[in-house]
Amino acid sequence: MILLRIIIDALFLIGGFFALAGVVGVIRMPDSYCRMQASTNTATLGALGILAGTSLYGFFVLNSLAIGVKSIVIGLFILFSNPVASHAIARAAKRCGVYMLNKSGCDQYGRDNPQ
Repeated sequence: MILLRIIIDALFLIGGFFALAGVVGVIRMPDSYCRMQASTNTATLGALGILAGTSLYGFFVLNSLAIGVKSIVIGLFILFSNPVASHAIARAAKRCGVYMLNKSGCDQYGRDNPQ
């Protein structure tokens, strides 16, 4: 039981670390696209770590199948919807005229949509 609690706490800490690192990334990134990437990683990795810990806690500590399954379903929804949504937002931002900084590297969207 102690080992399970250590694993659950480690998952919570991993999720919290990714959430904190994403917040720092959003503050420090130079342009909108880099900030979007940092916020997407925060939402995906931070939430998945916390939901994995919640799922284990629900299954084994609370003996609640409902809490464990709900956590897994929410995690799967976040895992599949968050990258797709951020990609759609990035394409919309590019089409509306939000440009990258020159030091950002390559501009793959600009190659496809010359203006």
